[in-house]
Amino acid sequence: EINGAIVVMDPHTGRVLAMSGGFSYASSQYDRAMQAKRQPGSAFKPFVYATALDNGYTPSSKALDAPFELDQGPGLGIWRPENFERGEYLGDTTLRRGLELSRNLMTVHLANDIGMNEMVKMPIRFGVYDKLPTLLANSLGSYETTLMRLVTGYAEFVNGGKKVSASLVDRIQDRNGKTIWRHDERKCEGCNDANWNGQEEPLLADTREQIIDSRTAYQIVSMLQGVVQRGTAAYAVGAQIPKPLAGKTGTSSDAKDVWFIGFSPDLVAGVFVGFDNPRTLGPHEQGATVAAPIFRD
Repeated sequence: EINGAIVVMDPHTGRVLAMSGGFSYASSQYDRAMQAKRQPGSAFKPFVYATALDNGYTPSSKALDAPFELDQGPGLGIWRPENFERGEYLGDTTLRRGLELSRNLMTVHLANDIGMNEMVKMPIRFGVYDKLPTLLANSLGSYETTLMRLVTGYAEFVNGGKKVSASLVDRIQDRNGKTIWRHDERKCEGCNDANWNGQEEPLLADTREQIIDSRTAYQIVSMLQGVVQRGTAAYAVGAQIPKPLAGKTGTSSDAKDVWFIGFSPDLVAGVFVGFDNPRTLGPHEQGATVAAPIFRD
């Protein structure tokens, strides 16, 4: 009954290299990679930390991992988010360590300090959402998005902060072989020269939009390497793949949606697992135990 999806992408072009939208097309034509909107949970956190870095924080800046309460208004009670490790608090902790260990309370304190009006701009710029309400719970990934959008967002961290759009089709030709549409819109002057006379190879201009400071993108990639080396994905992925890897686990409330979005310098792969009609996968399941091993394998 459990279903899921995987998307594998070239982070520099947005070209989708592999995609599966579910366990069996014969049993269901529903595409969970592009159609299913689910809660990304902690897989959303890199966008909060990227916003912090863009607003004067550094990976070694400290934020508070401690209880947090917010009055939601008349009749709505008090909102008290918790870490996955209930009752455990680290106090003042560096942003790098907080992201590695996926501390919910630290993320909420950070988002509250920055302000949600500022925080929501980043994921919208990355294309993860078209709109994102300025509710503090959304800093913990409670607002739904698709696996394809989330993988595209991570690709834009990997490539140094350049805007890319996911593409399943490279080129379309008419019946006579004339190209009528291309995903890559760059013009290559000199690519079709009939003869080579010692001239330089044609250089293609990089027309991708810079959507985040390249230094911020670099630091987020470095922090997400720590997730694999020392953090929530260290056991499932870290020591078992002999190449540079980074990524982030994600677990929504009650483990209804579990994720792992990971990458190497030239490849991004995202995994989502969950029931089609959301219900818990079990009290001890999380992105690190379900989705990360799929990414590893």
